[in-house]
Amino acid sequence: MTSEADAIQKEPSMLVQKAMIAEHYEKLAHAKELGKKVVYTFVPGNLTELMNAFDVLPVYPEINALSSAMRQKAGRYIAEAERLGHSEDVCTYVKCDIGMKRQGNVGPTGQPLPPPDLLLLSYTGCFTFMKWFELLREEYGCPVVMLHTPYQGDGEITDNMRRYVVEQLEREVIPAFERLTGTRYDEDRLKAAMAKSAQAEDDMVAVLESAKHRPSPIDAYFGGVYYIGPMFTAFRGTAGAAEYYAQLRREVGGRVASGEGPITPEGPMGEQRYRLVVEGPPNWTNFRELWRMFHEEGAVVVASSYTKVGGFYDQGFRHDASRPLESLADYCMGCYTNRSLPQRLDLLERYVRDYEADGLLINSVKSCNSFSAGQLLLLREIEKRTGRPAGFIETDLVDRRYFSAANVKNRIESYLQMIGEKRRSRGARGARGEEVRP
Repeated sequence: MTSEADAIQKEPSMLVQKAMIAEHYEKLAHAKELGKKVVYTFVPGNLTELMNAFDVLPVYPEINALSSAMRQKAGRYIAEAERLGHSEDVCTYVKCDIGMKRQGNVGPTGQPLPPPDLLLLSYTGCFTFMKWFELLREEYGCPVVMLHTPYQGDGEITDNMRRYVVEQLEREVIPAFERLTGTRYDEDRLKAAMAKSAQAEDDMVAVLESAKHRPSPIDAYFGGVYYIGPMFTAFRGTAGAAEYYAQLRREVGGRVASGEGPITPEGPMGEQRYRLVVEGPPNWTNFRELWRMFHEEGAVVVASSYTKVGGFYDQGFRHDASRPLESLADYCMGCYTNRSLPQRLDLLERYVRDYEADGLLINSVKSCNSFSAGQLLLLREIEKRTGRPAGFIETDLVDRRYFSAANVKNRIESYLQMIGEKRRSRGARGARGEEVRP
């Protein structure tokens, strides 16, 4: 008998990525025997190339949480954390991680995760991260290094901000790695990793921008979370990541040439009737179900803000081997949720226009203030600036209690009907010879 998991359709590159992730978790499970030091850190603003230069193994707690949710394991971890006294309003990533630790710290692949030798907080755009690491410090009793990254309140990274971050790298972060590993900082090794990063980043941007084609060969939200995985986690700066993105670019290029759409879990997508930009993280507990609600209606996501949570490569950023520490500083400060609301608004407007989208749909996540704050303002302003309708759904990251399939489906269908009405209205005005604005 074929299981539902076996029936899920995957792109060939997804199988490569799955093997990469499995190998990484295998290394983590045997870190002590391999003599590897383990560093817990977060996706936004991560220092992957620097960690690779010191040959340490990274663990990303929010990746463990979302992977556990996709495997339907998060509920019991969240319940465990709430039994320990954590509020329902606390970020569910945090509760999933704490609960997982208290129930044996078995990772999403079913293998044990090693305790951290160092906690590295290299991004403070989300204040929850700081409280999260305070909790992990209490749980594990290990050293903590915090790299403070200034917020882009005025919409730019200044030389003073960059120097401030570089000085912390030189005086605090790198010495902590040297103490941890007993090896000296090798800048040539860091530069070599950054060169590989830039190569992979070029290919990833080509994949994301392929959505400007009609039909779009990718879904830049649901499929996009797979595409960004190696770049935003343990593999950036490695030969494996460069090979993965080269293969992914060839695959997507093939679909562009043949006029094919994205691969969904149920198979190739059919007719694309709606092109959307999506703001906010996905819901992970019902990820496949949510994706189905879109592709069954012929709605493809051509651009999303979530796929920029770990870097703005499509806006020109590349890791630069000629200025490695300065480049790391720019990366840490350049993540989506470290940008001001006016910057986010400008980006979403650009996506709606450049990708010829029918409108913006916001997924407001209950327990993620970094994304959700200001989203209603973004919705109103996008409608005003572009003349395209905006919609709003509400879910959560990894807590099934806050996903109502009927409610979400109803809102998506109503929003797509609104797009249809707008189209008919524009068509009627055009038939009468009236000026039709976007």
